[in-house]
Amino acid sequence: MSTFDHSTLIQNINSNLAPFRKSQTEAMQGFAQLAKASMAEGAVSAKNKELIALAIGITQHCSGCIGFHVKALLKLGCTRQELEEMLAVCVYMGGGPALMYTAEALAAFDAMAKPVTA
Repeated sequence: MSTFDHSTLIQNINSNLAPFRKSQTEAMQGFAQLAKASMAEGAVSAKNKELIALAIGITQHCSGCIGFHVKALLKLGCTRQELEEMLAVCVYMGGGPALMYTAEALAAFDAMAKPVTA
Protein backbone atom coordinates (compact mmCIF):
# COMPACT_ATOMS: atom_id res chain seq x y z
CA MET A 1 0.00 0.00 0.00
CA SER A 2 1.17 3.50 -0.83
CA THR A 3 2.31 5.83 1.92
CA PHE A 4 1.37 8.81 -0.25
CA ASP A 5 -0.91 11.07 1.79
CA HIS A 6 -3.57 12.63 -0.44
CA SER A 7 -5.17 14.54 2.45
CA THR A 8 -1.87 16.36 3.03
CA LEU A 9 -1.47 16.86 -0.73
CA ILE A 10 -4.89 18.54 -0.88
CA GLN A 11 -3.96 20.82 2.03
CA ASN A 12 -0.64 21.71 0.40
CA ILE A 13 -2.28 22.47 -2.94
CA ASN A 14 -4.84 24.72 -1.25
CA SER A 15 -2.11 26.50 0.74
CA ASN A 16 0.13 26.93 -2.28
CA LEU A 17 -2.74 28.30 -4.36
CA ALA A 18 -3.94 30.77 -1.70
CA PRO A 19 -1.76 33.67 -2.96
CA PHE A 20 -2.74 32.86 -6.56
CA ARG A 21 -6.42 32.96 -5.61
CA LYS A 22 -5.85 36.45 -4.19
CA SER A 23 -3.84 37.76 -7.15
CA GLN A 24 -6.11 36.17 -9.76
CA THR A 25 -9.46 36.55 -8.03
CA GLU A 26 -11.61 36.88 -11.12
CA ALA A 27 -10.07 33.89 -12.90
CA MET A 28 -10.27 31.69 -9.81
CA GLN A 29 -13.88 32.71 -9.15
CA GLY A 30 -14.63 31.79 -12.76
CA PHE A 31 -12.95 28.42 -12.31
CA ALA A 32 -14.92 27.80 -9.09
CA GLN A 33 -18.19 28.70 -10.82
CA LEU A 34 -17.35 26.40 -13.74
CA ALA A 35 -16.61 23.56 -11.32
CA LYS A 36 -19.83 24.18 -9.38
CA ALA A 37 -21.98 24.28 -12.51
CA SER A 38 -20.29 21.28 -14.12
CA MET A 39 -20.52 19.06 -11.07
CA ALA A 40 -24.10 19.95 -10.07
CA GLU A 41 -26.70 17.22 -9.83
CA GLY A 42 -28.61 16.91 -13.09
CA ALA A 43 -29.48 14.26 -15.65
CA VAL A 44 -26.08 12.80 -14.72
CA SER A 45 -25.72 12.41 -10.96
CA ALA A 46 -23.07 14.33 -9.03
CA LYS A 47 -21.47 11.00 -8.07
CA ASN A 48 -21.21 9.91 -11.70
CA LYS A 49 -19.73 13.28 -12.60
CA GLU A 50 -17.11 12.84 -9.86
CA LEU A 51 -16.34 9.35 -11.16
CA ILE A 52 -15.81 10.87 -14.61
CA ALA A 53 -13.60 13.62 -13.17
CA LEU A 54 -11.52 11.06 -11.29
CA ALA A 55 -11.18 8.95 -14.43
CA ILE A 56 -9.86 11.96 -16.32
CA GLY A 57 -7.49 12.79 -13.46
CA ILE A 58 -6.15 9.24 -13.51
CA THR A 59 -5.63 9.17 -17.26
CA GLN A 60 -3.98 12.61 -17.09
CA HIS A 61 -1.67 11.37 -14.28
CA CYS A 62 -2.78 14.01 -11.76
CA SER A 63 -2.24 13.06 -8.11
CA GLY A 64 -3.95 16.23 -6.92
CA CYS A 65 -7.02 15.38 -8.99
CA ILE A 66 -7.06 11.93 -7.43
CA GLY A 67 -7.05 13.43 -3.94
CA PHE A 68 -9.75 16.04 -4.54
CA HIS A 69 -12.11 13.73 -6.47
CA VAL A 70 -11.70 10.74 -4.14
CA LYS A 71 -12.54 13.04 -1.24
CA ALA A 72 -15.65 14.26 -3.08
CA LEU A 73 -16.67 10.71 -4.00
CA LEU A 74 -16.46 9.60 -0.39
CA LYS A 75 -18.73 12.50 0.61
CA LEU A 76 -21.18 11.39 -2.09
CA GLY A 77 -21.27 7.83 -0.72
CA CYS A 78 -19.29 6.15 -3.48
CA THR A 79 -18.62 2.50 -2.72
CA ARG A 80 -15.36 0.73 -3.36
CA GLN A 81 -17.16 -1.47 -5.91
CA GLU A 82 -18.32 1.58 -7.87
CA LEU A 83 -14.80 3.00 -7.76
CA GLU A 84 -13.24 -0.28 -8.89
CA GLU A 85 -15.61 -0.65 -11.85
CA MET A 86 -14.74 2.87 -13.01
CA LEU A 87 -11.03 2.14 -12.48
CA ALA A 88 -11.31 -0.93 -14.71
CA VAL A 89 -12.53 1.37 -17.50
CA CYS A 90 -9.55 3.67 -16.84
CA VAL A 91 -7.15 0.76 -17.24
CA TYR A 92 -8.97 -0.39 -20.38
CA MET A 93 -8.74 3.07 -21.95
CA GLY A 94 -5.38 4.18 -20.48
CA GLY A 95 -3.30 1.01 -20.31
CA GLY A 96 -0.34 0.55 -18.00
CA PRO A 97 0.07 4.20 -16.95
CA ALA A 98 -3.59 4.32 -15.89
CA LEU A 99 -3.05 1.10 -13.95
CA MET A 100 -0.29 2.79 -11.92
CA TYR A 101 -2.61 5.69 -11.02
CA THR A 102 -5.40 3.20 -10.31
CA ALA A 103 -3.25 1.82 -7.51
CA GLU A 104 -2.81 5.38 -6.20
CA ALA A 105 -6.56 6.04 -6.35
CA LEU A 106 -7.35 2.82 -4.47
CA ALA A 107 -4.81 3.69 -1.76
CA ALA A 108 -6.27 7.21 -1.48
CA PHE A 109 -9.81 5.84 -1.23
CA ASP A 110 -8.84 3.38 1.49
CA ALA A 111 -6.85 5.96 3.47
CA MET A 112 -9.44 8.71 3.22
CA ALA A 113 -12.34 6.35 3.99
CA LYS A 114 -10.85 5.36 7.34
CA PRO A 115 -12.47 7.10 10.29
CA VAL A 116 -10.20 9.54 12.08
CA THR A 117 -9.26 8.36 15.55
CA ALA A 118 -8.31 10.75 18.32
